[in-house]
Amino acid sequence: MTTEAHAADRRRPPLIAVVVLLTAVLTVFLIAFAWPSARSEPRDVPLAVAGPAPAVAQVKTALDQALPGGFELIAVPDRQAAVQRIKDRDAYGAIVLDGPQPEVLTASAAGPAVAQVLTQLAGRMHPDGAAKVTDVVPLPKDDPRGAGLAAGALPLVLGGIIAAAALTQLVRSGPKRMIGAVTFAVTGGLALAAVLQYWLGSFEGSYLGNAGVIAMSIAAISLTLLGLEWLLGTAGLALGGAVMMLLGNPLSGMTSAPEMLPTGWGTLGQLLPPGAAGTALRSVSFFDGAGIGRPLVVLSGWLVAGLLFCGLGALRGRRRAVPARHEARAVAA
Repeated sequence: MTTEAHAADRRRPPLIAVVVLLTAVLTVFLIAFAWPSARSEPRDVPLAVAGPAPAVAQVKTALDQALPGGFELIAVPDRQAAVQRIKDRDAYGAIVLDGPQPEVLTASAAGPAVAQVLTQLAGRMHPDGAAKVTDVVPLPKDDPRGAGLAAGALPLVLGGIIAAAALTQLVRSGPKRMIGAVTFAVTGGLALAAVLQYWLGSFEGSYLGNAGVIAMSIAAISLTLLGLEWLLGTAGLALGGAVMMLLGNPLSGMTSAPEMLPTGWGTLGQLLPPGAAGTALRSVSFFDGAGIGRPLVVLSGWLVAGLLFCGLGALRGRRRAVPARHEARAVAA
């Protein structure tokens, strides 16, 4: 074995270190994806309640006993007001107590997991278990469980990560990378929305609106990762990708609802592109755009951050290029 080979072997980490590192990475992946689902339960879920004050107080006591801290009750004057709260995305459901029997209003399009919990609670609200359940904003008939939207979270995240990784390897020019990222976000948004809406039947509403939200999310992720790679090299790309994959995807709330995730983590998920995109997609597809303001602000913020990172990366590259040119001229002279 040559001296160079011995030196290379000495630079390689010990086998045990590699095994420990791989084990740690695997454990992190498991925690990131399994922990939110394993700890999923209602936490301060907004729930409208209509009816006489004594009946409302009785329901509040019953809910606190069944699921302590699970619901944040919003008093409304009647059923119509409760429905409007749901359609405005101010509440995930409602309990109506001003009729001959209790009625539970759900909105499976806002979160199938929350609707399921409310449906289960409906059976406890009437002596014979016959409380009426009405889904006022249902999921599409072709996808009654919302599987398409839930499954679409991963391709959405991977699209931004793969775009950034491929562009950094295949395109030398920074501005061209940015153009490529934006162009891919548009085409990717159109393609994913077409599959989910026209083939799988998971979306309703405006096709261009759904495609626009997906495109914004892909662009936000890819531009942010491109900027981090421009600034920090491969480490920046890896760090950004890990945040989007290990935090953004499992904390997006697409499979349940942000309020079903462990306390604080659902809020964090809504501040990352996947979570904001999931909420915006539900709003555009099923609620005529109600409640879309905050997620659009989040996605726009990430787009601006990505552009800022790219601008700082370009500035840093120019500063590095100037001494290199001077040194080359000095050597030539």
